Amino acid sequence: MPIATVNPATGELVEEFAPLTEQQVEQRLVRAHAAAATLRATDFDTRARWMRAAADLVEAEVDLAAPMLTIEMGKPITQARAEVLKCAQAMRFYADNAETLLADQPLADPGTVKASAAYTSYEPLGVVLAVMPWNYPMWQVIRFAAPALMAGNVGLLKHASNVPQSALYLDTLFERAGFPVGSFQALLIGAADVEAVLRDRRVAAVTLTGSEPAGRSIAAIAGSEVKKAVLELGGSDPFIVLPSADVRAAARTAVSARTMNNGQSCIAAKRFIVHSEVYEEFVEAFVAGTKALTVGDPLDEDTEIGPIATESGRRELAELVDDAVSKGAVLRCGGSAVGTGGWFFEPTVLEEVTCDMRVYGEEAFGPLAVVHRVDDIEQAAALANDTAFGLSSSVWTTDPDEERFLIPRLEAGAVFVNGMSVSYPELPFGGVKDSGIGRELAAEGIREFCNLKTVWKG
Repeated sequence: MPIATVNPATGELVEEFAPLTEQQVEQRLVRAHAAAATLRATDFDTRARWMRAAADLVEAEVDLAAPMLTIEMGKPITQARAEVLKCAQAMRFYADNAETLLADQPLADPGTVKASAAYTSYEPLGVVLAVMPWNYPMWQVIRFAAPALMAGNVGLLKHASNVPQSALYLDTLFERAGFPVGSFQALLIGAADVEAVLRDRRVAAVTLTGSEPAGRSIAAIAGSEVKKAVLELGGSDPFIVLPSADVRAAARTAVSARTMNNGQSCIAAKRFIVHSEVYEEFVEAFVAGTKALTVGDPLDEDTEIGPIATESGRRELAELVDDAVSKGAVLRCGGSAVGTGGWFFEPTVLEEVTCDMRVYGEEAFGPLAVVHRVDDIEQAAALANDTAFGLSSSVWTTDPDEERFLIPRLEAGAVFVNGMSVSYPELPFGGVKDSGIGRELAAEGIREFCNLKTVWKG
């Protein structure tokens, strides 16, 4: 795949970039290795000052960065602007809290281990390779970079090949904010070149957000090198609506939960599991809200749904719909490519989906929703868990007993009650099953790429 910006709203090539040579990659590895020694020797106050300066830059440059995201992968400009500003929020969270989150932890009773004192400390691992996706070109990177740099690590970014301008923006950001040269660098390389970088002795760990096959490949390489890996590999999140719920509020939220970022989000709700008592009411409102969405030029402030990021992505979405309809699924709205230019796809709702249809088990990466009818809470839980994925989930109920039943039974990294799944700097993010291993964000995220060192004093 060429390293190039292709505007998905028009299908036109904007700019193509030459991949780095082996020599250029080596130069960046040398700089990263040197920066790791420098950065781990700095104190938290210094790192925090640089991180806040980076947040200031991002906020000041929002009107430059947001259109860049929209042109590269098609997200509506209002959402692109929100993504950029969310990055600044995460930077400030870690600037303000890293020292506390990584403070030494006294062990409860050092006397039992015959010590005058014992504690644990967190120390940076060094150079971390980040293999990142295109759907949130800045946020996915910053939610790794902010905690990693504040912990004293160094980042190497292998970004998706269709968002090279976003990669180059991030390549200069932290150095412009004051971080040592080499603290964070982008590698414009193809997927085939990642393995050599990961196997390099100067790289200590890896994080990947992307497809399940990519995650398995990275995990296998990291395992063979005995290197830490954090993986976030997508999801097919359930959105459960029970009779006690505020059905209208659930339906309104469901439209946003499924179609945010043009439906191209790992934690977008994708499977809507609705109790039969409120099924018709929910579906009527959900379909009406989906039909009302404005599809169009993502640079237009009024647009709610832009194009699918790649032509192949739109083709895969259409294939899922065609397969389902050919096997008996009911198409309530949408289902087709639209427009004569770019890669637009109508927001789509399917009913009566069965397990022999591809969309039952595969992650639909676009504005395609599947609605299931269930007769009781046990059936809802079973259907929610009948997936290889386990990233997040959403439960709509006002009954405390239903909450207590579902929260421990849902096989997911998160449960949001009466709200849509969203990532926040303050909350751990990650999944189980084929959705990955490890966590990002919050205290858990900053500790992932640290050596937890035990200290014993006699």
